[in-house]
Amino acid sequence: MCILQMATAGPEKKVKDNFLTCSICLEMYTDPCTLKCDHTFCKKCVTSYIQTRPDAVQSKTIPCPCCRQGTKVPHPRRPVKEWAGQIKPSIIIQGLIDTYRSEVAVPGTSSTCCTICQQLGETTPGVLLCPECEVVLCDKCVKIHRVTPTLLNHDLCDLSSRSKVKRRIKCTEHKSNRVEFHCQDCGKAACQTCCIIYHRACKTVVTIESMKPGMKAALMEKRLGMEKILKVRSKKVDIRNEKLQSNSRITESAVQNIRLICQTAINKIKQKETQLLDELNNISQTYADRADVNLEEIEMQMYRQHCEFIDQALVSDSEMDLYDAYQAWESGAVEIEDVRDTEAAATRRIDDIIFTPDTDNVLKVLDNLQLGEIDVTYRDQGTCQPSPVLVDTIDGRVSGDEEEPYLQDVTVLVVDGVQTCVVTDYNNKCVKSFFTRNNHSCHSKLPLDNSPDGITQLNEKQVMVAVPLSRQIVKVEVAP
Repeated sequence: MCILQMATAGPEKKVKDNFLTCSICLEMYTDPCTLKCDHTFCKKCVTSYIQTRPDAVQSKTIPCPCCRQGTKVPHPRRPVKEWAGQIKPSIIIQGLIDTYRSEVAVPGTSSTCCTICQQLGETTPGVLLCPECEVVLCDKCVKIHRVTPTLLNHDLCDLSSRSKVKRRIKCTEHKSNRVEFHCQDCGKAACQTCCIIYHRACKTVVTIESMKPGMKAALMEKRLGMEKILKVRSKKVDIRNEKLQSNSRITESAVQNIRLICQTAINKIKQKETQLLDELNNISQTYADRADVNLEEIEMQMYRQHCEFIDQALVSDSEMDLYDAYQAWESGAVEIEDVRDTEAAATRRIDDIIFTPDTDNVLKVLDNLQLGEIDVTYRDQGTCQPSPVLVDTIDGRVSGDEEEPYLQDVTVLVVDGVQTCVVTDYNNKCVKSFFTRNNHSCHSKLPLDNSPDGITQLNEKQVMVAVPLSRQIVKVEVAP
């Protein structure tokens, strides 16, 4: 028997040590909470750990004792001792702890054994479950349970229905009592003992069971309200998405226009560049110094011929050849300098070509260059919406109307916290108010002698109504 208990206790101990034990206190989890890094600790252990870390209080984060990864505190302004309570509790681990405790209450037994017999050291198979007492009963204990006066009204069910049993909450102060009552004066749930001790003087203490229809109705109403809000928000989101897409298209079009005007300006500058280069080329071709080069070449040829003539005369044995060469030079038969100067005077020569950039003027023109303007229309976040969204409508017809209503003017008051819409009905000669009370649409009607026209708010509860046919201004007090 001992060997069997040790064999069965081995896996259970591994589960407890590996999955259900806090790494700080080395005990089974108490109120387990899981940090952002998925490490789980007891809430009291996390609180104690935070108080030893001034840097955690300063950074408003809970550092993990294992991996040091920080978990942001949702409401850091609250006391540090409440920070761990803001972390989401680990429901799965708590469920495992509850299951583990129920299965190892008596070594060598299972949760399908009779709970009463287990407490007596016996292992009797259970046959029925008492949801009220949260115990498993064998045949013998079922008979005792059914004849006990205080337990007669308990409904027993099959063990297979355990998962379908209604969840019942135990009182945190009186562990053996269930929370079955609600104090409407204090707004708190309570057990029977709490009602006797703490809520004796309260006027309205009801059972949670009796609140069920009202809670269902309130939740349904809240759900309908949330669906209505979701529809409105969905429309707003769709409209804003369309607006974003439209803005994207407008921006892309503006980008294309900016690039186009910039390219136009660049093309114009390139055109100016081409004009200057063409002008420089024409000047170079028209007034080039090629004529001087030609004259110099002619002179060089003449000098060579004259030098050859003199050389022939110098080497000749004839005095007459030498005399003819001498006479030709002395008589000035060759006037080379005069010819060159005459030809050069007839030709306009370029001595130098200099381009002087007008940098200051160009930069000034570029600085003052206006490619265009960007005009943006902004939307006031507090007063207007990107597009109207229909939220609700009010029917201006009320009982007693003899004519089709003609609502001439309207204003809105907030009277004692109730939003009230006040309108003038020209055809039925009255002032009407529409408001909502206890989730029901209501209205009131004030007849006048003549048809009203404009209406304006005078103060929190009063309006001024113009009655043109009577030449009167009527002061009306609005009390929904």
